[in-house]
Amino acid sequence: MTPPAQPAPTVGIIYPDHAAEGDYAIAARLLEVRLPVVHVYGTDLHAVPELLDLGSPERLAGGAALLEPHGPTSVIWACTSGSFVYGPDGARRQADLLAESAGVPASSTSLAYLAALAALGLTRVAVAASYPDGVARLFVDYLAAAGVEVVAMSSAGIRTAAEVGALDADQVRTLAAEHDHPDAQALLVPDTAMRTLEVLPDLEARLGKPVLTANQVTVWEGLRLAGVPSHAASLGTLFTGGADRAGR
Repeated sequence: MTPPAQPAPTVGIIYPDHAAEGDYAIAARLLEVRLPVVHVYGTDLHAVPELLDLGSPERLAGGAALLEPHGPTSVIWACTSGSFVYGPDGARRQADLLAESAGVPASSTSLAYLAALAALGLTRVAVAASYPDGVARLFVDYLAAAGVEVVAMSSAGIRTAAEVGALDADQVRTLAAEHDHPDAQALLVPDTAMRTLEVLPDLEARLGKPVLTANQVTVWEGLRLAGVPSHAASLGTLFTGGADRAGR
């Protein structure tokens, strides 16, 4: 008798509003995993008070409740700015509270960036941010507190997630590639509202270095917490064994 097929691993994604959540369907197909996405809603303005509200424990607990029927093995708050705006200690506390609500390991996109950089052994980066300057600088401060040197930072000054989600593939390539720096070991593109997965292979080939985008590291972190091996050549260096060689 043929044994019953095992269910695909499941990583629950809590996503703010609507913009680039289609990236998770792409990743789920490539990796043969389940990435159910639920939404929490607030103002999508890239401004500190609104971001603090968006990432509040109450909103994330509501997202965890929506994910419960999917039986996730891990849960990720898929919002970079809605986690790093709390600072390093606040971001960790945010994830701890989410884990308590979800009953499974939890993390966020901001914490995923730190885990991915550590796995790849990288400490010197450039940041190509879509955010207004003040918010982008908070991400730089967040990285610096973890010992990551930011050799160049750019801010596109886009005020809302909806506007970021409207960028087409060529605009994303331009925003990213024009703000790399030769001294950077990797380029970080930190906004889950930006559709990046389909342009990752082209960007890495063009720049000759790892490119870490928000939706990419979010998926990787969820699978890492779930103990699920992850490999997909079209999802960049992070998914092609580089992290394993670095001792993930």
